[in-house]
Formats: sequence, structure tokens, C-alpha cells
Amino acid sequence: MNQRTICKAVEVVGIGLHKGEPIKLRLEPLEVNAGIVFYREDLALTIPLSPSAVVDTQMATVIGSQKGTISTIEHFLSAVYAYGIDNMRVVVDGNEMPIMDGSAASFCLLLEEAGIEEQNIPKEIIRVKKTIEVRDGDKFVRLEPSNRVTFDFEIDFAHPVIGRQSEKYSFGTKHFIEEIARARTFGFARDIQYLQSINLALGASLNNAIGLDNEKVLNPEGLRFENEFARHKILDAMGDMMVTGHNLLAAYSSFAGSHKLNHELTVALFADPANYEMVSLTTNQSVEFAKSFA
Repeated sequence: MNQRTICKAVEVVGIGLHKGEPIKLRLEPLEVNAGIVFYREDLALTIPLSPSAVVDTQMATVIGSQKGTISTIEHFLSAVYAYGIDNMRVVVDGNEMPIMDGSAASFCLLLEEAGIEEQNIPKEIIRVKKTIEVRDGDKFVRLEPSNRVTFDFEIDFAHPVIGRQSEKYSFGTKHFIEEIARARTFGFARDIQYLQSINLALGASLNNAIGLDNEKVLNPEGLRFENEFARHKILDAMGDMMVTGHNLLAAYSSFAGSHKLNHELTVALFADPANYEMVSLTTNQSVEFAKSFA
């Protein structure tokens, strides 16, 4: 299986979650071994994707430096992970990615519009060799060696609509589009009111998130999946793992994980070279792995 980029440049405009302002997003092809590179067009600032580029994880995964940042990259990166994109330039004209409908579905459509191009050298993935775990009390995120890519996430919220729910997902592009990509982010009305009072979440609405009061879902259309909340956590985890810049061959699992714990997990992964190896997918090695992207 070879490295992948997109066939042509594409762009879209959407609202930023926190500033509530229009954000233009443009995707451009890049040459082999270039990686996923973010670019703040308004600042002429290039931000190569890596765990070391992460500067904040409080409400979203944020990359950048003192010169500038780009927030809420995880939904977009989950689609990048699902399509196996290795090399691409991601251009925005503001400090956050557009939130779209709060899921990854629109980003999947954008990548479909761009088309996927196979490049001329083998794809490299990260094969996890040792179990790595990060904990915070009873909360944890974990990567384990595996011959299959899986994500297993459980959450427990003291809310009548959410409660304790889980989702187990065996990686595949088609399965991602059908079962994970449409799962939206969610928020509580009481929190949104506070955040907007301090000029955050100004773009949040029932058009780009699941809204909850103390008892029920506020969206007139209801949920897309019975366990949409757990599915969205898998979406987030995939995006956060893509911050490594590569697809991972591993089993990911979590109870009540977060962007913060996911970031700490990628840092722990790279902290010891014995934890992983970069595997170049030659023809013989890549047959089974390539089926995931069919």
C-alpha cells in the first residue's frame, strides 16, 4: 500500500465554534513524505502536525505556537485517519477549524470531492509494540499491540440521556462513514451559557452539536444513534491519534478519556523508541491493511 494525498485542491467555508465567525478551509495535495501540514493563511504560519505541536487540550485539541494556533482539529483529523491520507496541506484563515455540523461527515464529503491519489512510495504506519496507558483516577486511555486496528470507548455521565454507554469499532473507511463520522459533539446548555459569557462557544448551536438540558436532548431531530455520545468519543480519539501524523496499528481503548489524556498517550508512545516501530507497507505486508481503506 502506498502513501496517499488528494487529487486536487478543494475548499469550504464554515462557522468557527468558539468565535462564531466564518472560517475558510482549503485542502491541497502535497508530495510524498511531506506529512499533514497546517497553515494559518492570515498569519503566514506553518504548523507541521505532531504531538509536540499541541499547545492546549482543555476544550479541543489545539496546535500551534506563540505565533498562532489552530483549534478543534480533531473532527477533521478523524476523517484524515479514516481515508489514510499521509500528505496534505490544510489551510485556514483563522484560529480554528470550521465546526460544520459537529461531526466528521462534512470532512468526509470534502475528501471525497478532492479524490484520493496513490503516490509512488510505500505508506508508513506506526505499529505499537508495547502496551501504553495513561490514567487519571479511574479514567484511562490505552494502546495495545494488535494485528487489527480497533477503538473501544466507554463513557459514564450522570445524565438520563447519556448514562453509561460504549461503542466498539473495527477500523475501516466504509464503516467509519456509516457508523462513526456522523456522530456529533455534544454540550450542556448550562455550560454553553457560561462559555458564551466569556466569549467562547459563540458559534455553538443545535445545528453543530447535540444540546442537552438537565433532562433531555434539545435538538428537534433527536439523536442519530442511540449511543451517539460514545461514538463521537471514538471520532475524537481517532483524530487525536492522527496527531502522530500516521495511521496506528494498535488496539485503542478508553474509559472516560479526553483530549488531554489522548495527547498524553501520544507523548508517552513516542517517549520510548521501544514502544513502537515505523513499518513501511510493502506489497506483501499491506494487502490486509489496505482492505480497511476500500
